Amino acid sequence: MILQTIDWVVVTIFFVILLTIGYLASRQAGKSTANFFLSGRNMPWWLLGVSMVATTFSADTPNLVTDMVRTGGVASNWLWWAFLLTGMLTVFVYARLWNRSQVMTDLEFYELRYSGKMAAFLRGFRAIYLGFFFNVMVIASVSLAFIKIAGVMMGIKPAPALIIAAVIVVFYSGLGGLKSILWTDLFQFSFAMFGAILAAVLVVKSPEIGGLSALFSHPSVVDKLSFVPSISQPELFLSVFLIPIAVQWWAAWYPGAEPGGGGYIAQRMLSAKNEDHAVGATLLFNFFHYALRPWPWIVVGLASLIIFPDIQSMVDEFPDVSAQYIQNDFAYPAMLREFLPAGLLGLVVASLIAAYMSTTASQLNWGSSYLVNDFYGRFYNPKATEKQKVAFGRFSTVMLMVFSVMLALVLQNALQAFQYLLMIGAGTGLIYILRWFWWRINAYSEMAAMIAAAVFSLTFILIENFSLTQLEGGMVEVFGFTTSVTYWNIIKFVGVTMLTSLSWIVVTFLTHPISEETLRNFYRKIRPGGPGWKPVVERARAENVELVKQSDLRWDVPTGILCMVFGAMAIYSLLFSIGNLLYGDYGQMAIMITITVVSGILLLRFWKKLKSK
Repeated sequence: MILQTIDWVVVTIFFVILLTIGYLASRQAGKSTANFFLSGRNMPWWLLGVSMVATTFSADTPNLVTDMVRTGGVASNWLWWAFLLTGMLTVFVYARLWNRSQVMTDLEFYELRYSGKMAAFLRGFRAIYLGFFFNVMVIASVSLAFIKIAGVMMGIKPAPALIIAAVIVVFYSGLGGLKSILWTDLFQFSFAMFGAILAAVLVVKSPEIGGLSALFSHPSVVDKLSFVPSISQPELFLSVFLIPIAVQWWAAWYPGAEPGGGGYIAQRMLSAKNEDHAVGATLLFNFFHYALRPWPWIVVGLASLIIFPDIQSMVDEFPDVSAQYIQNDFAYPAMLREFLPAGLLGLVVASLIAAYMSTTASQLNWGSSYLVNDFYGRFYNPKATEKQKVAFGRFSTVMLMVFSVMLALVLQNALQAFQYLLMIGAGTGLIYILRWFWWRINAYSEMAAMIAAAVFSLTFILIENFSLTQLEGGMVEVFGFTTSVTYWNIIKFVGVTMLTSLSWIVVTFLTHPISEETLRNFYRKIRPGGPGWKPVVERARAENVELVKQSDLRWDVPTGILCMVFGAMAIYSLLFSIGNLLYGDYGQMAIMITITVVSGILLLRFWKKLKSK
């Protein structure tokens, strides 16, 4: 047995507390879909912000970070650090807009913003595409991490482990809806962060590592520590820093980092008491997600290079685990099993289970909200009662979990799923940013973006399968053109992004604008302002129609963008301040702290202007 009796006691206590919280928070959840999916729209910013960050803190997140650190060093985290720009744009520009919309889901937005049969079709199609297929992929990827944790740390086979966890998650998420999830997220995030920090401390203090100084000076680690890849390594610099920070953050659609907000982030914003609570929640989320969480995982990932220098060393150490699951991301649970004593191992295992369950529960509730509100209630049974909708929501929650478990058993690593999700969302991000502020975008634009992203992604996949030849030294040959694997991956992503963006822009101008009535109703409700809506406002004035009060005509997006810039600077510099503190570079730490303070002061100054508008 890997876990001792004391470990199982800790895990059991965790489950009892979790289910108790879920049950106590479940009262009134079944009365209406607003209660089941949005908690009655009266949630405070701090609870929503913690829930957002708990959802993104899944069991696969430490594995993913470990994979990145082992393959490309600390700087490889820019593949997801770059999404902070998306997050801060959502905080200071889009959070208020979403809260003003008062829709049940972000897909309901389509029939608020667009008109006609295409708007209805787009809403229904994305309800199935995102609510079922895409959501199953996400849940399966985080379930894969849980499989590895259960196998290496608990000695449980994949299928039984997932079935047990699935039953518990479905129970409290299906019983209490979003409200149960929010309160269990608060408990689970606190527990998971404590476990992550404890694990990092114990690993670093182990005799095999010998402390932070020994870790960061070890030959296997010393060349992995840079926060930003050197420009002298152009492939690494382009692939993990320049492309993510220049293109990826606005071009790619990824769950939890949707340009313009969306998914379960939008669900939380729609659940907030008011606009200010929606903004506060998303700001707290980005602060926790990017500034505070990464370092415990990074430290363990770096330490794993000393203990397990390659994949084969892990295969040799864990012969009881199927080789299918042993990739670089396996190093995180492997390190915990190696270094945590009885009792503490159970606590950290429980914390990772907490991370898995918080993400899975949120994804289930979010996906079910699409299937209920945007498919079942909108198309299949428009006359459904609130009781029938909630019942269908609970049924769809179970079905989503069943299909996710089945898919999880055939995936291999977390980075594989991450890269696939980025690829099929490439090029669609720009339209999600601009649709709020450019009247000309219509439902055909969005459909074109989705189709183009899928077609061009599939085209590159087919090229790889039939026309790409692997050469020695990390090189490939495509149609007689020789380049490195890294450059080929850049060509794929940028190519799909450019072709997709060009496609939806062309379709926008080739198709008719949406109805004037829909445009005016949207403008009245959302008050987006700006030059992109000037033609609509002027046409209304020509008919002596004033869409909004004069006091609401001021455009606050430029101020919001300034807040985004200063907010991102503050969080990035705080992230690197913590890193320099761990590295023992106190001079650089002082510089980073200074940037944090100055950026924070400027942020508060412009945020006050934004709030006064």
